[in-house]
Amino acid sequence: MDAKIMSFFDSVSSFFSGGDNIPWCDRDIIAGCEEEVANAINAENKNESLMRLSWALVHSRQTEDVNRGIAMLEASLDSSNSPLQTREKLYLLAVGHYRNGDYTRSRQLLERCLEIAPDWRQALTLKKVVEDRITKDGVIGIGIAATAVGLVVGGIAAAVARKK
Repeated sequence: MDAKIMSFFDSVSSFFSGGDNIPWCDRDIIAGCEEEVANAINAENKNESLMRLSWALVHSRQTEDVNRGIAMLEASLDSSNSPLQTREKLYLLAVGHYRNGDYTRSRQLLERCLEIAPDWRQALTLKKVVEDRITKDGVIGIGIAATAVGLVVGGIAAAVARKK
């Protein structure tokens, strides 16, 4: 019985905390990537360094870094050399939008990503996390609305009872 209770509390905790396994990136890693971009020898090395920097930025805990990563990826999306590179950029954009709480845009980008690589496990996993988050936000929204309605009805009932 204790195991069932703990399982219940773990699931509730996971529900409210988000429970994703997307890695975070620290400022020192971002600084290293920025230095790598500045020291790139040729265009190919610079493009690879920019992809690493974009990855680091969208995985940052700082909103301004995530926004910077999104802007870099959006600016470079049309210049992708291959479907693989487009897939990677779409995925990183989806991570960035997920981090910013724009779950609908994240899901749209993941669907485009999965058009290129339908079996890509990383994108499928993130899509499941995004859809779970959308569902969770809907459930919380319904709960808030139901609570508000209950409070209004309770207030009206109290006012009517006081009048009598």
